[in-house]
Amino acid sequence: MNGVKFIEAVKRKLTDEGGKNVTDRRIAERLGITMQALQNWRRRETVTVRQMVGVLFRSQTKAIEQAERQAIRPIVEFFRLTPTESRGGARTEIFGVRGDSGEDHLYLRGLKDELVAYHGIYIFHDSRGRALYAGKTHRQNLWREINNAYNRDRSVQKIRRVNHPERRQKFRTSDEKRRQIRLRTVPLHDLAAYLSAYHVADGLIGELESLLIRGFANDLLNVKMENFGWENGNPKR
Repeated sequence: MNGVKFIEAVKRKLTDEGGKNVTDRRIAERLGITMQALQNWRRRETVTVRQMVGVLFRSQTKAIEQAERQAIRPIVEFFRLTPTESRGGARTEIFGVRGDSGEDHLYLRGLKDELVAYHGIYIFHDSRGRALYAGKTHRQNLWREINNAYNRDRSVQKIRRVNHPERRQKFRTSDEKRRQIRLRTVPLHDLAAYLSAYHVADGLIGELESLLIRGFANDLLNVKMENFGWENGNPKR
């Protein structure tokens, strides 16, 4: 086999994988070589087994480097929540995309589209920027999962508060003296003020969530301490 046939075979394989208009730059990047090296390959009258093994290992190293760079990508960090009633009024969403003019706010529309497009990890923060709750999603997109978590009536968060009367009655200072400060259950949406979200490679989502929850076990309000690795012979999801 000569160099031209080898490069053409690589191009056909990239096309079979769904590539369109496969350029020389794309081929060079996939093989882990420079554009000049690609041209040198084309001029080779004979490609030896040793040369093919060498480029195979270079391409593998390049693929690992690219995977590492793309494994975790921030979508948004410490975004201030502006709770908005959903279009049908069925629930509260973490923000709306319509501006005051009635047209879509370009930044918010772009952010929502990104959250709809990907899976990954999300973190709710309180008003001081401290992490409250970490969650993940493999199946649902981040937008749906984040809003589900925000609306969920969970008994996870407890802080010290006083219970005040909700019925119509007169304020009395003598009553206030007897009110005890005790741990009270508080919904996540009462505490969450900011959101961070990350697009994470599917194979790392479970492990990264476990790392966050276990590494900050005394700070996050997650009740379940997720485990690393495999459970009952199956990858943890």
